[in-house]
Amino acid sequence: MSGAITSQVKSPCTNVCRMHQPTGWCEGCARTIPEITIWSKADDETRLEILQRLPARREQLLDLGIFTAAEPGSPV
Repeated sequence: MSGAITSQVKSPCTNVCRMHQPTGWCEGCARTIPEITIWSKADDETRLEILQRLPARREQLLDLGIFTAAEPGSPV
């Protein structure tokens, strides 16, 4: 048995891996570095908790003129 976590919760990664320094959020997915780091080992409950934070962050990035994470069609 491998140590990998099997999850039904898809990563919000958009392959735009650039950190917005003032907020500490990725401009592509709006996660923090610690959230990105733990994602592959996180259980579904933890992943869902992270995903719940992202819409508000994306709105803030949009308000700041950072459009990458808030473009229509971006994963939620």
